[in-house]
Amino acid sequence: MAPAGPLILDFDQSVLPLPGCERLALANWQERVRFGCPLQVLQRLAGEIRPATTGRATIFLGSGDFHHLSHPLIEAHADRAGKLQVVVFDNHPDNMLYPFGIHCGSWVWHVSRLPSVACVHVLGITSADAGLAHAWENRLRPLRDSRVRYWCVGPKLNWMKYFGITGSRSFGSVAEMLDAFAGHIQATSGLIYLSIDKDVLARSEVRTNWDQGVMRMDELGAAIRLLQGRIVASDITGEVSVYRYRSRLKRLMSGLDAQAAIAPEELPQWQEKHQSINRQLLDWLNP
Repeated sequence: MAPAGPLILDFDQSVLPLPGCERLALANWQERVRFGCPLQVLQRLAGEIRPATTGRATIFLGSGDFHHLSHPLIEAHADRAGKLQVVVFDNHPDNMLYPFGIHCGSWVWHVSRLPSVACVHVLGITSADAGLAHAWENRLRPLRDSRVRYWCVGPKLNWMKYFGITGSRSFGSVAEMLDAFAGHIQATSGLIYLSIDKDVLARSEVRTNWDQGVMRMDELGAAIRLLQGRIVASDITGEVSVYRYRSRLKRLMSGLDAQAAIAPEELPQWQEKHQSINRQLLDWLNP
């Protein structure tokens, strides 16, 4: 059976209309799940959206603050598809410690614990989150077991050898990283779930409100073509939206991430650029 068309999980009205793309209104969930939430809350949301998300080839999550929504989507496919390779394009490891459940910077660790996931590859990291100064914040066991692998551009990973971590690497350029990754992934078997956070892209390509990587769109397109034929499903995040949390804790914790403020008059222009990028990604993912 052919997969269903793309779907927008519309928490924050950040994803502009796309051809053939349905929309599921979820604004009433935004405060509860944006940035992070208890696992029980995520499970309740997963149950509500499951009828709409089942069988979808590509799902848009909205702001990068919702990237942890990848977890229930991957879990659903892992249960049906056997051992999955999960490939994530992201400027951040998303494998960090978080004591209050799951959030947009910790979800990779939760995915790596799913029995049907063979490995989570996070590609395009330039963030200092992968460096020595933030080593203590990273979940080390999945890195040591190579259930999570960092594919970085720039950050020095020398600190990892002291913890027995050998599966993660850093490169001088995106081209070098993708060449090495191509050799590695082609030697693996199984289907691939692909998750794209557009903060992996250079600011010259599109603007997000997170610190951004250095990847160009043509490089991302080449990587997607490399994976074609094995992708069972995908999600896309990294849109821009403005939101003020009612929760003081969320205001505090999101403030610690020092996200760049977006001028309201600039928001429509930024979102229109994202719409153009999303159209291109859909063309690549659904040739």
